[in-house]
Amino acid sequence: MSKVEGRGVAVVTGASAGIGAAYAERLAARGFDLVVVARDAAKLSALAEKVRGGTGRSVEVLAADLTRKADLAVVEERLRSDPAITLLLNNAGIAGGGPLVSADPDQMEAMLDLNIVAPMRLALAAAPGFAARGGTIINVASIVPLIVERFPGVYGSTKAFLLHFSQSLHAELGSKGVRVQAVLPGATATDLWDKSGLPLANLPPEIVMETGAMVDAALAGLDQGELVTIPSLPDVADWEAFEAARHALGPNLSRRVPAARLSAQAASAA
Repeated sequence: MSKVEGRGVAVVTGASAGIGAAYAERLAARGFDLVVVARDAAKLSALAEKVRGGTGRSVEVLAADLTRKADLAVVEERLRSDPAITLLLNNAGIAGGGPLVSADPDQMEAMLDLNIVAPMRLALAAAPGFAARGGTIINVASIVPLIVERFPGVYGSTKAFLLHFSQSLHAELGSKGVRVQAVLPGATATDLWDKSGLPLANLPPEIVMETGAMVDAALAGLDQGELVTIPSLPDVADWEAFEAARHALGPNLSRRVPAARLSAQAASAA
């Protein structure tokens, strides 16, 4: 087996199945050694054996529940202390739907811990080293924040954080040699749907992308230098127009006086 030239170590969270497992296989094929992170040590070990056999890369299993502070701290310390790490993939997450008025606050808090707190802390642990030596941070978000009226709830809000956080990381670290990418998949064929109470079989098949195809498209976007990659979007100009409209708001978002349309006189005339 010919071994691809090494590209350092990639830390992949949520690697036991689905998107995370697909990323692990693709990154190893690209020459990365791996540290794979998830709660299920048995599934991680099976993945590690498969990846080692298929690519010859080194794969370390790190079983951790990222909603537990002690486990999260172990992964943070590894990111801070290991100069061989050149890529962090924040993929671990959980989904959940249903009306906000009937949501379980404890379950929603657990979602915030995994979908927001964990990736934030891991990225901040990796950032100083990456800023010094170069590195890549990939945050797997979702298209849901872009169509919030169709998918209201806490889950979409957590993914909106990841999009904004990725843009913030890029604004601060892009000039320091740190690559940042937010990946916004649409519906993807993983077991996340069944776990969230919305079986994949209930979705129209024409909107569901296979996991491997989604990851391949996301990595192609990374290769092309995209900060935000929407794997199903045919024309990147649509996203660029969306961003241009957002930037156009800038000069009027903070001014000394209220807008004329909101003045007392305008209000009284109405």
